[in-house]
Amino acid sequence: MDLTDIDAAAWAELETAAADPQSGFRYLNLCSVDAEARPQARMVVLRAADRSARRLEFHTDTRSPKWLELSANPHVTVLGFSAGSRLQLRLQGKVELHGPGSGAAEAAWDKLPARTRTTYAGGPPGDQRAFQTTDMPEPADVAEGKARFGLLNFRARTLDWFQLRQQDNRRALFCYDEAGALASCRWGNP
Repeated sequence: MDLTDIDAAAWAELETAAADPQSGFRYLNLCSVDAEARPQARMVVLRAADRSARRLEFHTDTRSPKWLELSANPHVTVLGFSAGSRLQLRLQGKVELHGPGSGAAEAAWDKLPARTRTTYAGGPPGDQRAFQTTDMPEPADVAEGKARFGLLNFRARTLDWFQLRQQDNRRALFCYDEAGALASCRWGNP
């Protein structure tokens, strides 16, 4: 397999993961830096992937610390590992934020299932939560959720592809231009 085939296969994995909840790359780590220059990492759900633009889409609550961090510094690393294929993908690039009321956020919101929309209708992420003694949660106001829904568009500038093997681990490094075209690629030491 040559380097361009590896690049194409990695992006095909990401495109598949966006549509398949069972994929090893469906849940990825989004790593940012907070206001005190401390690294922050959290799991996010991959909602869409576009290999031609080198773009990944994630959703978030605009009240979350991650939204504030990304507003101040949009440079991030996205890290995924699929145990089944023993493949690690580490992408670096920039996030573009689309807040409530933007065309991109509205279009993404309209595609969400009702059960997912309720995720954004509760209290702010990380705040203390009062649990009820019954199994029935209070009904969520979905309109409030829509007013807190944000979309993160990540554009990759680099991909570090790392394959764990029984012998001879393999690493390949890819760089993309502003339009998402493959600008350079090379093998790297594992």
